[in-house]
Amino acid sequence: MSLELPQVYRHHAICCAQQRPPGHPHGSCATSGAHPLWGRLSEQVQSRQLADVGVTASGCLGFCQAGPLMVVYPEGIWYQPRTAADIDEIVQSHFVEGLPVERLIVVPHL
Repeated sequence: MSLELPQVYRHHAICCAQQRPPGHPHGSCATSGAHPLWGRLSEQVQSRQLADVGVTASGCLGFCQAGPLMVVYPEGIWYQPRTAADIDEIVQSHFVEGLPVERLIVVPHL
C-alpha cells in the first residue's frame, strides 16, 4: 500500500545553523559564516514571493567540517554556498528555473 501525501513545498531548503564554540574540533556552519547566508536566502525567497519554497534553519546536519551547508528537498541536493552571490544563483537557477547549480553541489562525507 502506497500513501500519497500532498507536497507542501516545491523546494525545501534545510540550512544548518549549528553554533559551536570557536576551535571546536567538529567546527560548525555558523562559525563558517552560515547565518548571513541563510538570512540572504530567506530575504531572496520572500522578495521574489516564492511561496512554494520553504527555508528552515536546522541544527547540525552531520558534516560540520564542510559548512556552511544546506540540503534542498525533494531532490536531496547538498549545497555549500560561500557568498551572497552563491545564494542568489541558487535561488534563481534552482528555485526559479529548476536547474541545480552544479558548481556549488557537494557530496558531504563524515
